Amino acid sequence: MSEQSTGLRVVAAVPLREELCALIETLEPRVTVVRDPALTKPMRGPADWAGDPGFVRTPAQQAAFDEMVDSADALFGIPDVEPAALARTVAANPALRWVMTTAAGGGAQVRAADLPRAALDRIVFTTSAGVHGGPLAEFAVFGVMAGAKNLPRLAADQDARTWPDRWEMRQLDEMTVLIVGLGGIGAACAQRFHALGARVWGTTRSGEPVEGVDRLVPLGELTDAVAEVDAIVITLPGTDQTHHLIDASVLRAARPGLILASVGRGTVIDEAALLDALDDGQVAFAALDVFEVEPLPSSSPLWEHPHVLVSPHTAALSDREEERIARRFAEDATRLLDGAPMRAVVDTVEFY
Repeated sequence: MSEQSTGLRVVAAVPLREELCALIETLEPRVTVVRDPALTKPMRGPADWAGDPGFVRTPAQQAAFDEMVDSADALFGIPDVEPAALARTVAANPALRWVMTTAAGGGAQVRAADLPRAALDRIVFTTSAGVHGGPLAEFAVFGVMAGAKNLPRLAADQDARTWPDRWEMRQLDEMTVLIVGLGGIGAACAQRFHALGARVWGTTRSGEPVEGVDRLVPLGELTDAVAEVDAIVITLPGTDQTHHLIDASVLRAARPGLILASVGRGTVIDEAALLDALDDGQVAFAALDVFEVEPLPSSSPLWEHPHVLVSPHTAALSDREEERIARRFAEDATRLLDGAPMRAVVDTVEFY
């Protein structure tokens, strides 16, 4: 939007601490944050935006909550983090002009709301993409290091009180790491791997240079590139285009002993193909924070595979996440009000 606006009525549609509501209003004085903690589900821990599922509104409270979110020019969060609730308020509130999802992968939530094209064109949807870059990049480094130093072997020997003959570990500064996806998370990964001395490659659509990346790889050349690298880090969002991008053909093309870390969306990896590659040693180790189905079913072989590290989609969690997202919201509110480009805008065709 090019015209400047004088004010913005924001409704906190998810639990947001009073000090963070006040922080948003301080950082952008043209914003008024409407909130009622009695109507939002209380958090059970840091950044628990969906809140306690045991909290049930009375009919009167639900009516008051709906009235509150339907009065917004902008929403901080999707109401109750429920796509159906987003669809309801979009239909009820023709004045709504912006929704910021608290999830980095909020595009999937917007897609699940199945909004009409007119609404998708009318409302700007943004996500918190990039806010989680640092914590996820640290997990990616941890995962690749765990594979390079053969953490499963160390843990097994320690558990058995075995002191084996000395054996050689892989060195990160002798490795080439391919980052599949150079968005906010991927760029943060590139900086850290570069700082540790690795040769860093990254897939790209735009061809724009990224700090710390030694070689840009067109996404169409992914299969060729994996044959030349020691580790891959997957940071891509879950879209129709990225679904099972890392499949059997990619994993068969990889250099034997590949290390894999996944911090994007679990649907990017074909888990059946990954298990086959782990079983035959094509993939030596996989550190996974995200999965095709979450929570990971107890029947999944990934739980007990000796060369897999399972993290329950928790690598991004930080007690500073809520403040980072509040600051991002205030920054984007200024951009919206001043008619400037906003950050992490959802592509409402591919929904990432």
